[in-house]
Parts: sequence; structure tokens; C-alpha cells
Amino acid sequence: MSFTTAISGINAQSEKLNVAGNNIANSQTVGYKSSSVRFADVYAASRGIGVSVSDTRQDFTQGSVESTGRNLDLAIAGKGFYRLEQSSGEVGYSRNGEFSLAANGDIVNAQGAKLMGYGLDEEIKADTADQLAFPFSDVLKGATKPLNVPANDMPAKATTEVSTILNLDATTTTGQDLSSVEVDVPPAGPPGTKLNYHFANNFTAYDSLGNPINVATYYERGANNQWTVTAVTEGQSRGQFTLDFDTNGKILTNAEGYVTGVGSSAGNGTIPGLTHNEDPDTGETTVNIPAPGGTLANPLNIELKFDGSTQFADNSLQKELNQNGYASGALVGIEVLADGTVMRNFSNEQSAAAGQVVLASFSNEEGLEPLGNNLWAATNTSGIANMGAPGVGQYGQIQAGAVEASNVELAEELVNMIVAQRAYQANSNTISTQDELLQTVINL
Repeated sequence: MSFTTAISGINAQSEKLNVAGNNIANSQTVGYKSSSVRFADVYAASRGIGVSVSDTRQDFTQGSVESTGRNLDLAIAGKGFYRLEQSSGEVGYSRNGEFSLAANGDIVNAQGAKLMGYGLDEEIKADTADQLAFPFSDVLKGATKPLNVPANDMPAKATTEVSTILNLDATTTTGQDLSSVEVDVPPAGPPGTKLNYHFANNFTAYDSLGNPINVATYYERGANNQWTVTAVTEGQSRGQFTLDFDTNGKILTNAEGYVTGVGSSAGNGTIPGLTHNEDPDTGETTVNIPAPGGTLANPLNIELKFDGSTQFADNSLQKELNQNGYASGALVGIEVLADGTVMRNFSNEQSAAAGQVVLASFSNEEGLEPLGNNLWAATNTSGIANMGAPGVGQYGQIQAGAVEASNVELAEELVNMIVAQRAYQANSNTISTQDELLQTVINL
């Protein structure tokens, strides 16, 4: 009699119990994927001689996403793996998104492996402010590298453009109900020149060092549908220009829809006119205002744009104002967007990209080799890693402040353990029965 059939059954069920136990042990491991055992029957000369373990298959179905509130806890909602570089230089892949920031700015996991991603073009990275002028996807390098979040401050950016939308009251009567303010007229004009106006507003601009400069604009109704505008900084007039509106109350535009109702004005002879420019490519009309930036800062030249402004019979008011300058800012935190972009947030309320998380996919995920520490390695069976950005094509989006829980189903694993235990006992009873039969034969 042969005991090998029962022994193979015991060994197979022992492996199944081992896998179930490992699944249960990792039921709270972030990003863990459960495994299951596949059996195959064994025959010799058409005679069954037991069972073997043909495969231990990994289950890569999505685990539940659980909120943590940490900005560097990242869950993948969908397909994909994080690409990590270990200290030895070996590359691994993981679904565990529990990351932190190292002292040198690298984004690492608990074992110190670096999170890989797309970095910024070095020319763009050299001037942080320029990152805001382009879509982030336009400045990505194709090769992946460890993501790093530098702690340097964001430099100040001088205001170069101000876009404002306002309404000037069409019922205003020329020369009546005027307010006045005294301004100085550089360089040789008399101090305390009286400036009349019907409406005034102001905004804060920034010079090249980040110093705030208050810019006031005073509007006086002139003849027909024209208004004279005077720009004042630090109590000094910087010149005048005009705004012209049509009979429908809209600022004058050309046939292509570009604003043409902004023009130069010699003012009242005591306040010089400003330089008036019209972009030859777009037809946009702007006015440059030279303003003092202090002895250590560059002169301030601001383009004012009035697209959408009106002259209706309603109160004069500023509806919208945007300017592109800001003071310098210190790094106050980081956040990761759904597309994997790692944003640096600064104390000046500006943000700039530091890189983008990259995700990997495989032709056969089940062929990945477990390395431990929540990592897998690519094999010939899995195929090489295909890299892509989160949210593009087959790749899932990144959910910050959350992690992907283990996909182990405890109830299912406990049932599997009971079934394996009974099968183990049955195979043991087979051995006991064969032993008794063999003893009977010997006794004969």
C-alpha cells in the first residue's frame, strides 16, 4: 500500500492553511493583496497518486479606500502601482500609499524607498514662478526619477498685467458732482495739483522684490462717452489715459472684438499722458504705467486691460480685478492632486508644481513576484512595467488623504481554513487506515 497519495494531500492542505494564515495576518496591511492556492491532480500510468500545488495566485482586485486625513497618504482609485526605488537601487512596485517627506525633500515609504514620478524641466524648475505660466503637463520630463519637494521659498513676482472689469455710471454729468484729491506731478509739475474725479478704485501691485504698491485709478466723465483715467501711486500721478464707450454702453472694440477704446491723453496739460500700446498680433490695447519700485527694485510697468467694461446707467463699481504679481512666500505645505501632481503651497497663497506621481501597469499582474515590505518585482511572467500618469487611460486617479485597505475577506478566509483543516484531517485518517490495513497483512 502507498502512503504517498495521503501525504501529498496533507502537504497541499498545509500550504493552503499557510496561505490562508498569511492572508489573515495581513488583513490590516495597507495595499496588501490576498492569495489563494490552486491544486492539480497527479497521475502515473493513468493511476492517481495524489495532488500537488500548481500555483499560488494573487488577487489584485481593488481594496476599500479608507480616509486618514494625512496629505501624503495616497490611495489609487483604480489600476496601477506606485514605482519605488530602494536604497540599493532596486525598483519595486506597490499599492501601499503611506508616504512621508524625508529631510532632503524626497517622498519615501516606511522603509525609505523613494516614490518615483515625472519631474520638472530643469529650466522651468530654476525659476519657480515660471511654473505658474504653463500647464504642468507641458513641462514634464519623460524619464521617471525620485520625486523631491524642495523647501526653498517662492521668489516675488512683479506685477506686469492687471485685468479689470468695471461699470461707469452713464448718468454722470460732465463737470458736476466732482470729488477731488491732491497729487504730485513728477518730475517738474507743481506739488498738490488738484485732481477731479467721479469714481475711484485701487489695487495692490508688487515690485520685483515683493514690496506691495498701492495703485489708485481716478475716473472723470468727459465729453460724449469718454472718461479720463489718472493712475496714482504713492501720492504721485503716473499719467492719464482715456476710456471710450459706444452708444450701447460697451467699451469700443474693433471688428475682431479686440478692445480699442483705451487711448492716450494729454490730460489737462499738467498731468502728462501715458505711453499707449496696441499689440499688433492680437489687437489688444493696453496702457503701461511706470511706477517706482524703490531704489533696490526694478521699475514697475503694468499693463491695464479693460475687456468687458461697460458704461450703463447704474452705479459705478468695479466688478472684477485680477493681477499677476505676488510677494515672496515660504513653503507651508504640500498636496497631491487627483492627476498625481505634487503641489507646493506657499505663504503668499501661491502654488507651484514639484512633480507628478507616475503609475505602472503590467500585462499580467498575477505574475508579479512578492518581495515583502508591500513591494512586488516585475518578472518575465508579469511583463515589463508600462508607465503613465494617474487618471489617463487605464490608470486610476490618486485620492489624497486616504489609503487602500487590504482586500482580504476575513469571513472567506476563516471558511477556507475550516475546509482545509477538515481535508487535512481526512488525509491523516487515510494514512491511519492504511497503517491498520498494513498491520493486518503483517499479522497474517
